[in-house]
Amino acid sequence: MASPNSSFTDIVTTTLQGYSGELADNVTNHNALLRQIERKGNGQVATGRSIVQEIEYAQNGTVQWYTAAEFLDVSSSETFTAAEFSYKQLAGNVVINGLEEIQNSGREAVHNLLRSRIKNLQKSLTNTVATALYADGTGSSGKEFGGLQLLVADTNTNTVGGISGSTYSWWRNYVYDFSTNSVTPSATTIQHAMNVSWINAIRGSDKPDIIVADSIYFLYYLESLQAQQRFTDEKGAGAGFTNIQYSYGGQTPVVYDDQCPASHMYMLNTDYLFVRKAKGRWMKPLGDKSSVNQDAMVMPVVSAGNLTISNRKRQAVICA
Repeated sequence: MASPNSSFTDIVTTTLQGYSGELADNVTNHNALLRQIERKGNGQVATGRSIVQEIEYAQNGTVQWYTAAEFLDVSSSETFTAAEFSYKQLAGNVVINGLEEIQNSGREAVHNLLRSRIKNLQKSLTNTVATALYADGTGSSGKEFGGLQLLVADTNTNTVGGISGSTYSWWRNYVYDFSTNSVTPSATTIQHAMNVSWINAIRGSDKPDIIVADSIYFLYYLESLQAQQRFTDEKGAGAGFTNIQYSYGGQTPVVYDDQCPASHMYMLNTDYLFVRKAKGRWMKPLGDKSSVNQDAMVMPVVSAGNLTISNRKRQAVICA
């Protein structure tokens, strides 16, 4: 049944719609990786039945040195393919019951009530998305984002976006596994692991622009540095977050993220990472929905999209 107080409903609807941009911004700015992806312009709209990510996997085979009137190669050159990802949906609700509606008459009272509810929803959405960034896509019965544990996997021969890393070596991220290398993770061994991973993730000037780590590996790296080597990123990808610069091959922020899986560090080139957002369905407040069997107004906020990747070869993970 619709709310008997139409002015109350209008205030609620207008207020929540006004918060829609702020909800999306806060979810993004709460996480260094998400913010960096957005800075690169890779928070992109997705349309269609699935999310299709174009992949450039090979060089143009017709490029050649030649002399005089030598015949040139005009054969077809297969250089692009596409990975296909499914939409993952997320929702949360602002709920106001009938008694609260009675007790909060007047525009200011409604705004105050909504601010507290929206703030709570914002925290919940933010924490859920931040956790999902590191997911492997199997959580919540496969409904969760396919995050870094899928895209930059410890076992890099996995299938991502319908493409098998076991079949195609160009679709494998680099893995430095302390156990496989018979090395004990510590402050004395972390930099070697990082250096090896860095070398394997770069191609010319194409290199990782952010490194995210759990508390264990972040502290190992911090403790491996002399005091005079501990520089922080105040303006770039790590600004506003607990970070310290990795200086090999350039200044790249190493950011501590409490959502990062234990004993993991990811070297990420965000030129190839994307947050693909379903058109019109990213942190989108819907109209009020009256509960069928309760005296309550429900205002859903919904999202649909996924984290995608177009080049796994330029990413690396350090694990144990």
